[in-house]
This record gives sequence, structure tokens and C-alpha cells, in this order.
Amino acid sequence: MAFNLRELLTQKFWGNSIEEYLLALLIFILTIIALRVLKLATINKLRKIAVKTRTGLDDLMITIIDGIGWPFYLSLSLYVSLQFIKIPKFIGMVVYYATFVIVAYYVIIALQNLIDYGTRRIIERQGGKKVDTSAVDLLSKVLKAILWVVVIIIILSNLGYEVSTLIAGLGIGGVAIALAVQNILGDVFASFSIYFDKPFRTGDFIIVGDDCGVVKRIGIKTTRIQTLHGEELVISNRELTESRVHNYKKMERRRVVFTLGVTYDTPTEKLRKIPDIIKEVVDKIELADIDRVHFKEFGDFSLNFEIVYYVNSSDYGTYMDIRQEINLAIKERFETEGIEFAYPTQTVFVNEAS
Repeated sequence: MAFNLRELLTQKFWGNSIEEYLLALLIFILTIIALRVLKLATINKLRKIAVKTRTGLDDLMITIIDGIGWPFYLSLSLYVSLQFIKIPKFIGMVVYYATFVIVAYYVIIALQNLIDYGTRRIIERQGGKKVDTSAVDLLSKVLKAILWVVVIIIILSNLGYEVSTLIAGLGIGGVAIALAVQNILGDVFASFSIYFDKPFRTGDFIIVGDDCGVVKRIGIKTTRIQTLHGEELVISNRELTESRVHNYKKMERRRVVFTLGVTYDTPTEKLRKIPDIIKEVVDKIELADIDRVHFKEFGDFSLNFEIVYYVNSSDYGTYMDIRQEINLAIKERFETEGIEFAYPTQTVFVNEAS
């Protein structure tokens, strides 16, 4: 019986004995089991680490490893097991290239998950859903497209194709396309500059040249601003990056400088009271800080005082409310003190003919 079994195992088909086929099958099964065990052990280890850490990298690794499917295990196990038997060169090449393509596919998926993770992190740092993510989403798609192109070129190169001509063609085509759409690409790259440099954000009040308004949306090619008159102003991103932009949202407080004049009939005693009156008025306002009050000059028809104070708010409505409140309070105090505001007057002297 043993002799017959041994004789059966030594029988050859297509250049390999049954014993060699059985060995290859055993290696195929063991490789699959080993890869699956390694996967489960790695995932379990990472999950234990993920509980103790706040970083999302371990969760990313779990997602990548857990996403590896059966095609990867079967193709890799088949390729390893076929190394122990003799097979036609054509079949060996087919299995090799199929395994290479499948492994490359899962590598791309892993790198895409890494790009998505980086994209989410950038968006979270910028304020999540509160900001326009079109620029970073476009950058993510561009990186993924470049990744696919590079991997496809590598696969074609391994398949024996001459890729130098293809790369040269892609380069020439890329230059031609870039020249054709250079204005659009300028706006696109400008949007990346705006997104990462953050000279302004959605909701900021900005002034660009003679135009001003609230930023409503920062897009890939243009930025949309709602002006004070209510219409929507569309400005190319390249124009914005090349212009001086005044961002009033980043202003922590506003400086107010104004001059008021009183009549020349005002007694010196009352003139000395004016700085104290102004300071008392401003000090009573919660969001206002007085800087200085000075009798500045003798004007053509008035004695001029220069007042400087700060409004501790970037909101324009609050700023105007405080200015109004201070102006009314000054007017009220001057009426109480009997101090008169000056206004343009002229005195005409007429010489009577003798």
C-alpha cells in the first residue's frame, strides 16, 4: 500500500509530480492563513493602541489594513506557491503581472486613504464645515489623479512597454494644456494661496481697490463678495492675490480721530474743562478707551480740539453705535456747560463814505 502511494505521489503531470503539486497547494493554503492571521493580529494590536491615543493615524492604519481584500491574499499566495512547481513561462508571467497589478491597486487605495486623512486634518484645522473646502478638495483630487498616473506608468513599465515616449507625450501635452488655460490655472493656484495663507476668510469684511463688502464664498477660480449696496461682486482669485486687501475683520479695535471747534467767545476757564468733559464721556462707554484730547489750534472761525479714542470692536455696526453715543453725550454736556459749537461765520466791515 505504501509502495502504491509512493508511486502515486511520484507520478508526473505537466512536468511536476503529484507530491510537488500537493506541496504547492499546502504552501498556498498556509500563505493565506499566515496573511489572514497577520492581518487580524495587526488590527487587534492597533485597536488596543488606538484606545490609548488621540491621534487618528492608528485608526487610519486599521482602515487601510482592514480594507485589504481576498484578491490580494489569493494572488499573493498563488504567486508564492507557484515558485515550488514548474509552470509554463506564459502562465508564470500572467500570475506575476496579475499579482503586481493587484498589489499596486491596494497600495493606491492606501495612499488615497492617507490623502483623505490629510485633507480632513487640514479642514478641521481651518474650522471644519464653517469654511469653504473647495480648494483643498481640488488639491486632494489632483494628488489622487497624479498618483493613479504614476502607478499606471509603473505598471506599464513592468509589463515591458516603453514608457519614455508616453512620459514625453504627457509632458508636451501638459505644457500645451497649461499654456491654453494659464489664466484659469493662475486663478486655481491663487485659490490655494488664499486657502493656506488665509489673508481673509468667509464672513470677513474686506476692501479691494474701490470695492468693499463681506466675503461670501472663496471658490476655485473666483471669490464672491456681497457689497454694501447688496449686489454680488465676483473677483478672480489672481486679482485678489495681486492687490492690496484691507481686512477689517482682523482689526481688533478701531481708532477714531475727529476735531470739534468751539466759538472764540468761549472763556478760557471753559476751554480748560473741555478735555475733562470729553474724557468723562468716553470713560462711561464700555467698549471705548480714550487716548488723548488736546486744544489743537486756532482756526479761521473756531478754537479746535482734537480727540482720539479707540472702539474695542471690529464690528462696524457696534463702532457706529458707540460713535453716535459719544457724539450725543458730548453735545448734551456742552449744552449743560454753556459751551457753543462753532460754525463757519464771516464778519464784514463796511466803511461809510464821508
